[in-house]
Amino acid sequence: MTDAQSFRKTALSELTNEIGVYALCDLDERPIYVGQSTDGIRARVQRHLTSARSDVIANRQIDVWEIGFVWAWPVADLSEVNALEAAVFSKYDAELPLMNGKAIQAASREDSPPPRQRLQVISDEERAVRLHPSQRLPRQIQQYNLLVDYILTVKDAKHLKRSLDAHFQRLVRYHSRFL
Repeated sequence: MTDAQSFRKTALSELTNEIGVYALCDLDERPIYVGQSTDGIRARVQRHLTSARSDVIANRQIDVWEIGFVWAWPVADLSEVNALEAAVFSKYDAELPLMNGKAIQAASREDSPPPRQRLQVISDEERAVRLHPSQRLPRQIQQYNLLVDYILTVKDAKHLKRSLDAHFQRLVRYHSRFL
């Protein structure tokens, strides 16, 4: 196991395993994906980060390399999960489009609460290396190309094109930083 994997495993052991909503955040600590878990947030996030049974990873919508932080909103009652997910999605998708693919519509205009838990899942040293534009821009270009290829050869779907658009907007940001 590499140092990066060991750091991530230790960090994730601190993540709640209650039901609720979570956000996978990039190296800038900006959400890139919002999801829900009815079997435990830690278990669901671990599946994403190991590519085990994760459609958003398999469909090339998210690059695990870019995930530096995880936020969690645990809830006591399963009936709260859908509304909370919609509120969190609406808030962060409006700031910078998320890579969820399918838009989640908020049932109301309530503000989403701040996350109850914020974890860094990559070391400061590794994050500093990955944040450098010479590392990040080529990686984002590669991820964009993988998603384009997936759309062209496997599945041409509206939700994947929505993710592609989110990747493009991030690519423009990384390009600007590179210059």
